[in-house]
Amino acid sequence: MKKTKTSSIITFVVMLIILACYLSPLLLMVFGSFKSYSEIMSHVLEVPQRFSFDNFKNVFESMNYPRSFLNTLFVTVFGVAGIVVINSLAGYKLSRTKTRYSYLIFLFCIMPMMIPFQSFMITLVKLAKELGLLGNLYGLGIIYWGLGAPLSIFLYHGFVKGIPHELEECASLDGCSPLRMFASIIFPMLKPVTASVVVVNAMWIWNDFLLPLLTINSNDSVKTLQLAAYGFMGQYKMEWQNIMAGAILIIIPALIIYLIFQKNIVKGMVAGAVKG
Repeated sequence: MKKTKTSSIITFVVMLIILACYLSPLLLMVFGSFKSYSEIMSHVLEVPQRFSFDNFKNVFESMNYPRSFLNTLFVTVFGVAGIVVINSLAGYKLSRTKTRYSYLIFLFCIMPMMIPFQSFMITLVKLAKELGLLGNLYGLGIIYWGLGAPLSIFLYHGFVKGIPHELEECASLDGCSPLRMFASIIFPMLKPVTASVVVVNAMWIWNDFLLPLLTINSNDSVKTLQLAAYGFMGQYKMEWQNIMAGAILIIIPALIIYLIFQKNIVKGMVAGAVKG
């Protein structure tokens, strides 16, 4: 019993140290958001001498936070909605179709997960320009539809395998069309994996910086929160107090969404992976 108790204490201490290592950058960012620029430069590791919300006020105005927030929210909702609708249908169809080429098509759809975005981003931007998708939020959301497809199809494809075929056979006998059957019977049963797809892609799109920088950076009226915060980074000076305050304002909405749906994320990811 003593050995077990000692082992538990050691494990707890080690985990506490690891947790402190992971949380220390976030804690420094929170402290820095309440400091002045000179205080950050001279006492970066110390607690703020005075907790002031002036940085948050400046950032809120400089970033045009309400507009940037709505832009980011629109892109996230539009992108996630398209990802869910398109890829739930694709994953279902590929899972139920048993032909010579269906599995090859499935592999072709999920292979981009292994390809780094940086390797094809220039080609993607050139193609988006030809299609008129640059400089607007709708175009950015449509691009996310394609980029979010591989992982989403993989999860839906695996989860659909656990749904009995008999449900579809009964619906067909009752005269239900394939599209109505999917919308009324199959899709409601995909709720766990859909929650995972929604949250994973929403977190990714909300926090994404590189793709908006490449596609809408030249248009100030449609900038996302990340691009608005990027304005605090100059060639000769970094406004660290504003950067940290802006990062806090960007993180809070995404953190709230994650805390609400974290159980669904784990449940859906495990279910989709195991059944795949």
